[in-house]
Amino acid sequence: MESLSQIRSGDATRPEIVQLPDWLRRPIGRASELSTVQKIIKQRQIHTICEEGRCPNRSECYANKTASFLLMGPVCTRACAFCQVDKGHAPMPLDPQEPQKVAESIQLLGLDYVVLTSVARDDLPDHGAGWFVATMAAIRTLNPGTQIELLTPDFWGGPEPDAAQRDRLATIAAARPACLNHNVETVERLQGPVRRGAKYWRSLEVLRCVKQLDASIPTKSGLMLGHGETEEELVTTMKDLRSVGCDRITLGQYMRPSLDHLPVQRYWTPEEFDHLGDIARDLGFSQVRSGPLVRSSYHAGEE
Repeated sequence: MESLSQIRSGDATRPEIVQLPDWLRRPIGRASELSTVQKIIKQRQIHTICEEGRCPNRSECYANKTASFLLMGPVCTRACAFCQVDKGHAPMPLDPQEPQKVAESIQLLGLDYVVLTSVARDDLPDHGAGWFVATMAAIRTLNPGTQIELLTPDFWGGPEPDAAQRDRLATIAAARPACLNHNVETVERLQGPVRRGAKYWRSLEVLRCVKQLDASIPTKSGLMLGHGETEEELVTTMKDLRSVGCDRITLGQYMRPSLDHLPVQRYWTPEEFDHLGDIARDLGFSQVRSGPLVRSSYHAGEE
């Protein structure tokens, strides 16, 4: 497996093929686990972030009866420079049958724990908050024993008052997910080039607001390493997350999807991830997932 990075020669920038470190090489997993899920989601014309983002852990998660569903279509209204999800053109109309299709898929797959995430839908009046709740209700009707974690956008609508964002989060909190996840993705200094259209402080406020609305809901956030951040900046970010009551954290390696995405500045080693995980636990996070191949939903249903 290879990764594309950039090297600079004078004023010209050209791509170079760089071998991935050994610790980022992973077998795809059992074909049967992949094909079963892929067949069901294709038949129902729904989406999972596992497939859209080509997650390296998807066969493992499927085998553990966990999956992450991508709601509201595959086209995002934001343009984050790291993300493989489709963007740059008009998002799809909502499929009124999507909540039921997702619920049926979960029933067929016998999933114990699901993560519902979505593209950003800044074009919708409530940015999709009500759609999350409708999908949760459909899942609970068919799968009363399945736990549901949400991985949400920031529900922010530009110059509108902060009260609108809080109302959307209140809609989400009232549905009582098993966990509310919102990723800061990177350290404060790198938010601009990495997360176009998002703000570090706004993401912290999402997590703070959920805790204010219902302190019993566990909150989670995640960071991708490899954009040029320092250990000191990572520790500061973890402290900022703890300051707004964030309970859980994921730390994983950014892997460049294509030449159109940001280049990897550094591959952090497994030992460095272990060290950062120890720091996170010392800071008081109740659940820590830290490793090169860790993603937002990795072992999400485990304590």
